[in-house]
Amino acid sequence: MFFVGDFHLHSKYSRATSKEMNLENLWKWGQFKGIKVLSATDFTHPLWFAELEQKLEPAEPGLFKLKSNIEKKLESEVPESCRSPVRFILTTEISCIYSKNGRTRKVHNIVFAPSLEIAQKVNLRLGAIGNLRADGRPILGLDSKVLLKMLLDTSKDCMLIPAHAWTPHFSVFGSNSGFDTLEECFEELTPYIFAIETGLSSDPEMNWRLSQLDDITLISNSDSHSLPKIGRECNIFDTELSYSGIATAMKKDPSREGMKLVMTVEFFPEEGKYHVDGHRNCGVRLAPAESIRQKNICPTCNKKVTIGVLHRVEELADRPEGFKLRGAPPYKKLIPLQEIIGEAFDAGPDTGGVQSERLKLINHFGNELKILLKVPMQDLKNFTHPLVSEGIRRIREDKVVIEAGYDGEYGTIHIFSDEERHATQKKQTTLF
Repeated sequence: MFFVGDFHLHSKYSRATSKEMNLENLWKWGQFKGIKVLSATDFTHPLWFAELEQKLEPAEPGLFKLKSNIEKKLESEVPESCRSPVRFILTTEISCIYSKNGRTRKVHNIVFAPSLEIAQKVNLRLGAIGNLRADGRPILGLDSKVLLKMLLDTSKDCMLIPAHAWTPHFSVFGSNSGFDTLEECFEELTPYIFAIETGLSSDPEMNWRLSQLDDITLISNSDSHSLPKIGRECNIFDTELSYSGIATAMKKDPSREGMKLVMTVEFFPEEGKYHVDGHRNCGVRLAPAESIRQKNICPTCNKKVTIGVLHRVEELADRPEGFKLRGAPPYKKLIPLQEIIGEAFDAGPDTGGVQSERLKLINHFGNELKILLKVPMQDLKNFTHPLVSEGIRRIREDKVVIEAGYDGEYGTIHIFSDEERHATQKKQTTLF
């Protein structure tokens, strides 16, 4: 069956995360967004794990659902147009900081567990190494390879996927503290690494430039710290709705015909916080070629710039820009619906007018992914503000202007010019 999965989120127990990130709200927003399988997040945190045990019950093999009495209390808060069963999968992100081959390494990894019992065993082993209570994403002095071995020793069904694989400071390929190859990181256990998360600052096409990743599945997740960001990156599967079905699809198991990852939904990578090089303190944003000319030194303060994802891909790539990997799943770049409406209204995405229009659209058409990808343009034109429908059209056609993100600063997307907004407002005033 076709369904959408977002496997990397954070709970209210993670640092810099909204207190609204609880299971009840994840269940509601999964339906608003059109996500069938959501990460149950942060299963290593003791208080959160207790909530998982209290509020979840088994669904399909390896997946969970909110207990029916909790769902019934929440049902009226979800529009009928986008009501759909939501499932949870047990994942957590672990920050591994350690020394290897003479350098300090900082690698974030997503861990999957097939059951609460196995997750608890993982927690007991990790709790002997570091403090799991301090943060929903624990920081452990643990080699990524040792973590992988520990998981496999606990259960052959556990999985490890390197998180946001290109982020400069905390990833397997990061320019500041990562590796040049998966083999350098995971050594003889590399065959158990069958997927990586591309992260917000890269897209599949950038990753296709590395032949070493040809047999690696590229997945995309939101890494959301707040409810509206859920599903900003996600995965569309055509497989059995189960833990093993998802695992089989990501592993590209040739013995399971038809179980596959169909498509990923991506951020515009330029909007990610580390797409190009730069120095945030000086407001300096540099394309890789310019950084190379400057010898990676900030022209304002003469300190080293942060090498972004685009530059790092260029360093490791053995194929030209624009290379298409044959047989790879396609992808589509989107931005969240409320950000499109905010751009159309020239207002913040959390303002009342923007949220009112978002709710009006999902009440009428259904979930946000359906609106962004499937609803016919003429239907949108007949129902919503002209700039909202035009914004969705431009996003579908990748017709946006972006100032790329750098050194921890998100990039900015512009769909409309001020002149276009004023012209539309004037036209509507004249009509009325």
